[in-house]
Amino acid sequence: MTMCAIEPSTERGDAGHEEGVPAPPGCVLSADGSYGARLARAGDRLFPERWTLDGPEPYAVPLPGGRPEEPGTEVQPMGDGRVLVHRPVDGRHVFCLLYPTGPGTGEVALGAVACADEGTRLRLLPPAPCGRRAYALAAGPRSAVLWLVAGGTSGPERVAEVPGRCSGGAWLDRAGRMLVLDREAGGCTKAVVVDLGRGGEVSPLLQIAEESDDRVLLADPDSGLLLIRSDAPSPGQGRLGWGVLGSTLPVRFPECLRLPDCAVTPFAIQPGQALTPEGCAVALRVDGVLGSWVGVWWPARRRMHHLPAPEGWLAGTGRWTAGGELLLPCATPVMPCAVAVLHPPGPQRQAGQERGKTGKGSSAGPGQPFPGRGPAPSATPAAPRPVPLQQAPLGRLVTK
Repeated sequence: MTMCAIEPSTERGDAGHEEGVPAPPGCVLSADGSYGARLARAGDRLFPERWTLDGPEPYAVPLPGGRPEEPGTEVQPMGDGRVLVHRPVDGRHVFCLLYPTGPGTGEVALGAVACADEGTRLRLLPPAPCGRRAYALAAGPRSAVLWLVAGGTSGPERVAEVPGRCSGGAWLDRAGRMLVLDREAGGCTKAVVVDLGRGGEVSPLLQIAEESDDRVLLADPDSGLLLIRSDAPSPGQGRLGWGVLGSTLPVRFPECLRLPDCAVTPFAIQPGQALTPEGCAVALRVDGVLGSWVGVWWPARRRMHHLPAPEGWLAGTGRWTAGGELLLPCATPVMPCAVAVLHPPGPQRQAGQERGKTGKGSSAGPGQPFPGRGPAPSATPAAPRPVPLQQAPLGRLVTK
């Protein structure tokens, strides 16, 4: 591979995408950013692909099975480098772990889950922070069942059942104990917390107004920063807002996050800012009539920075380093596995941040080395029960 840098571009896409053929899904990153996984394409065939991102340069390993994957297949990287695969097969949901074995692909069968209700949709939840376990949510019209599909003792294990129609999914702590879901009940959607350390006990998390739809989109375990979407400020129209877990201050809805004729979706929060949630950088995917690009915003500021998306960005995928670098996985025909490193204008980056050397094939340009894996987060005790955000009546909403 030739060393070069991916230059920003207003276009985006996937390597090998053919006209008239749906593009494969984007890349899923492990909680610590060491690995990624996606469905790659070779002609009209889909196959799992693992990205290794914790070295001096990113590289991809194809993990094809005995037959091509279907478009409904989901993949997710585990902390040890194996890739979890979820395949819907004949009304069942089959799970396995894939890993490279020299020229071939090894496979560990994990079992299957059958959903009796035809209206139930089963999908993988975001990667657990510990990297050793993986969960799936079987969401039905009246309740949702949480399954431990990898990391258990013997096959998929039923963990909890949550009444109501559930969606979303975000982790509040690094132990992988507190899971946020958006639950529809009584005609409204509210965010609730499922405590896996208490047998799946459910408690309310977010209620801004009695009849508003309040959803949690992203959560940062270090600072407690939450990105939410609610129609409390504008009934019938969801707006992006932010709050801090356990804070007595009301949720705020900045005007700079309200872009006419654009869909704005947060996808990454800067970690490591335990005492300064207002200083966390937030990366957002912005989709408009002219295409997609990257937005960067800090809660303490009143404006959003708009950056062109790198060529081949797997849109909506990326992560922050603690020092304020934004890493975006990209795939182009020339460089099918690369990471663009963006340095948005922002607070001074932490001094002494470890930086890896730029290797051939990396997407880092001059002054933009691909960072190696930082020190592993220290073990943390079981997370305390979350305190619900302030129930702010509509008249107290802040929209600065």
